[in-house]
Amino acid sequence: MEVAPRKLLVLLLVTTLLAASCGRVVESPSAPARRTPVSPCDERGDTFAGDVKLARCLTEWFWEQRFQQAGETYRPITRFVAYHGEDGPDCGDQKSVPDNAFYCPYGHFVAFDATWLQQMYDRMGDGSVYVVIPHELGHAVQAQLGTRFRYNAERELQADCYAGATLSGLIRAGMIQEESGDESELLTNLEAAGDPTDAWWAPDAHGTPEERQTSFAQGFNEGPSAC
Repeated sequence: MEVAPRKLLVLLLVTTLLAASCGRVVESPSAPARRTPVSPCDERGDTFAGDVKLARCLTEWFWEQRFQQAGETYRPITRFVAYHGEDGPDCGDQKSVPDNAFYCPYGHFVAFDATWLQQMYDRMGDGSVYVVIPHELGHAVQAQLGTRFRYNAERELQADCYAGATLSGLIRAGMIQEESGDESELLTNLEAAGDPTDAWWAPDAHGTPEERQTSFAQGFNEGPSAC
């Protein structure tokens, strides 16, 4: 199927960015004159568990810096819950479901199906972690800012934008190092993340694949203020 030029540029951009993400703290032995940033996190991104913890730590560090710049105080999430299948925590009167990650405003926590996320990690690399975790923490930021939305798709697309801004900010700050990845598999994952239709008014809508990719790229290129 032929892809329109504008859409192709967006897909290639987002694929490249996600393939570049990784959880390793930057080390630059070949450039001794350049000072290596000190990571604010103790975790190392060399395993699935390490990448998940590091993604959480670095994302919250990123938002702490942004809130401080605005003269505000970032409130870290209270819990970071890994569950498996049906045994996830409730969020108010809503049950958790398998193959999902979510932010819960009732308790200000993030939970994720670790089996599902590790399957994506094993299949596509650590880039998946650095999209899912910053996206959910983006919802925590929305809650702290008191942002209101008419439609759920607007909320989800802004969280995608925040995820892109977070990844870009961490790369620019030298907190994560660019690596090559499997671009085709990452692109497939991004396409699958979108809604199959453009019914943006649906209560559970997240946006079409192109909308989600565009929002992520906008955040990456322009920062949180563009979200």
